[in-house]
This record gives sequence, structure tokens and C-alpha cells, in this order.
Amino acid sequence: MNPQTPVLRISQLDALELDSALEQLVWTQFSLCFQNCRPGFLTPLEPELRVLLHLLLWRFTLYSNSATVGQSLLSLRYHSKFSLSPRYRPLSPRQKLGLAVLTAGPRWLQERSHRLLPYLGLSSQGSVSDRESGLLHQGLRNGLTLVAGIVKFTNLINFLVFLRNGRHPILAERITGAQTVFSKPNAAREVNYKYMNRELLWHGFAEFLIFLFPLINTKKLKATILSAVFGEKSASGEGAREGQELWKECGLCGEWPTMPHTVGCQHVFCYYCVKSHSIADPYLTCPKCGAEAGQPKLVKLEVEMTDR
Repeated sequence: MNPQTPVLRISQLDALELDSALEQLVWTQFSLCFQNCRPGFLTPLEPELRVLLHLLLWRFTLYSNSATVGQSLLSLRYHSKFSLSPRYRPLSPRQKLGLAVLTAGPRWLQERSHRLLPYLGLSSQGSVSDRESGLLHQGLRNGLTLVAGIVKFTNLINFLVFLRNGRHPILAERITGAQTVFSKPNAAREVNYKYMNRELLWHGFAEFLIFLFPLINTKKLKATILSAVFGEKSASGEGAREGQELWKECGLCGEWPTMPHTVGCQHVFCYYCVKSHSIADPYLTCPKCGAEAGQPKLVKLEVEMTDR
């Protein structure tokens, strides 16, 4: 392929997203190997481990084939921009190494910058009277913050230039002279909207259910269905007992009611049961009849003792 053939911007961005997803997938699988260890076991060394995994992927993808996994899936590869020949020329080992260092190095430095100062003997936990050390420490912190801001601004400018001319989506590629080109004859980019529409439909349906479920009073719905199915049976049973059995058990825990209270229906509840449930669920309903629960009211029972 002619290296001068322009590559679509969306293809280059898709390749970067695929590479990022692959790194995250490898890190997730690596973390699962230590899931039985104590929590936070990998946290102290996480930046270094991420760099090692990145270099491991770089060794078996970019270093061997001049193409990342994402580029290989999209029929792309890197071409050395420093070559004067019009034909394709792969990256030199120095360019590949520079690309790996400039990609993983800034991320590691950003995550470890707050720990570099103590190793230099400039920890902020020193003597308060040592003003020079404190000023130097603050100056280095401000310098690191300024450098990080400049790097982010430079990346933004590079991305805007990429949107303009369609080359070098990341700054590391521009510095090392790595240009994305086609590895196979350019084919028309076909976009199939079948799966995209299906995903959008299911995502919309899931969001609708997430919005709808909290509005449904499941307890009241369950009580309504049970009363509709077993209504006749329970009505005849309650009529035979004349409502006296309802006062012998809590409608929530099923035990003899302690400090019996009612909530607006004929059922009785323990005070602690109905109070705790009403605090957890402001829209509490009676689990027996589905009536909306009002303010708990104390029940006065008259117990008659008879000798047999």
C-alpha cells in the first residue's frame, strides 16, 4: 500500500479505543488472580504493574509487527515518517521503544509524582523551621503541576491538528514519527446499523424499566393479586373467625404482636415492626390487604380470663 493514502480519522480513533479496551481487559484478568488476597493488595504497586502489562503487550504486538492489536483488527499499521522512500518502511526499534516510553511513561509519572518528592528528601513532613526546604518543596510541586498542564494543553493542540489534517491522533506518534497507514488495500468502510439499533433499543428499554420500577408499589400489587386470586377463601375464613384471629399475630413478623398497633386497616402489627418498616419504606402498605399504611395507633385489647 502507498503510505500516502489517507486513513480515516475514525479508524485511527477506533484503533486507540480497542487498544485501551484490551489493556483494561488484561488488567481485569490480572486482578482476578489476586481476588482472594486481602483488599487493596495490588493498590501500592498498581501504576508499576499497569506499566509492565503495557510493555508486555507492546513486546508481542507493536515491537513484533509494527502494529497494535486495534490496528491489526482494522487493517492498519505504523509507517516510519522519517523515511524518504515513497514505499512502506516499518518503524525502527528506537521509534518503537520511544513510542512505548512516551505512551506509558507520562501516565506513570502523573500517578507517582506525589511520591517522588519524599524519595528526594523533600518531604513536607520535615521541620517547620526549615523554610528553605519547604519553599523548594512547594516550588517543585508547582513545577510538576505546571508541566502536567503544559502536557495536557499540548495534547489538546495535537488533537485539534489531527482533526484538521487526519494524522497523528496522539502526541507520542508525532514525536516519534509514527504514521498510521493501511496494511491492506483500502476497502469501503461499511457500517451495519442492525446491531447498533438493537443495542440502542435494549438500552432505552432498560433505562425505562429503571425509571418505572421505583414507581411501582410491589407490595400493594402482590396483595391485590393475592386477594383477587384467593379472595373468596380468605373472606370466608375471616368471617368464620369473626376477625378475632387477626389480632393474634403480627402482619409483618407473624408472631404474637408486641405493643400492638394498627395502621388504618383491620390487621395488627408489632410497634417495632411497623415503625422500622415505615422508616425504611415511606409508602408502606399492609402486606395482608394492601391498604396504605397511616400513622401507627395503639390498640387497646381487653383480655377476659375464664376458669375451666
